Amino acid sequence: MSQDLFYNTIEKLSVAEYKDRGSKFIAYAFPLADVGEFKEKLAVLKKEHPKAVHHCFAYRLGLDGITFRVSDDGEPSGTAGRPILGQIDSRQLTNVLIVVVRYFGGTLLGVPGLINAYKSAAALALPDTMVIKKSVLINFRLQFDHSLTHEVMKMVKQFDCVVIKQELQLFCLMEIGVPKSRLEEVVNKLKDLRDVEVS
Repeated sequence: MSQDLFYNTIEKLSVAEYKDRGSKFIAYAFPLADVGEFKEKLAVLKKEHPKAVHHCFAYRLGLDGITFRVSDDGEPSGTAGRPILGQIDSRQLTNVLIVVVRYFGGTLLGVPGLINAYKSAAALALPDTMVIKKSVLINFRLQFDHSLTHEVMKMVKQFDCVVIKQELQLFCLMEIGVPKSRLEEVVNKLKDLRDVEVS
């Protein structure tokens, strides 16, 4: 299967805990759509864990491999964010955020201990059962008369397209994500559907 038709991500939130010498590391792995969503999720966790000393994280977005961010949130440089990102990358995942919340247990773990703790917590939050394969989607805007709604919806279902946005009035507007693997079929089908404007 071609690498650029599908990508691996996670289906839903997963939480895991790792303990080392009294410190508690709680890892939250989220499916992530965009940077805005990341900010919301981090804010929620900071509210949920106000007494935690660190909220370290890493995320990767998109298919080009260039959209990612890591944070050690006050831990020694390179001991938290990078090891967390390493777990996302070792499973070849994208559109994933992992936040590891640390409660300090009184004993310093040292650099190797911290790297191991953040890496282990992140790994525990990414069990293989959570990983799913998703189609790369190409977005289309469709404009059509209300009378064609049934035909358009039939095509959307038939080719596993995703409806991103829709305004169904007398004149309808729909934004759909078309799986790249079915692109040719959908384009041909859209040509058959006369009076559907595609952009």
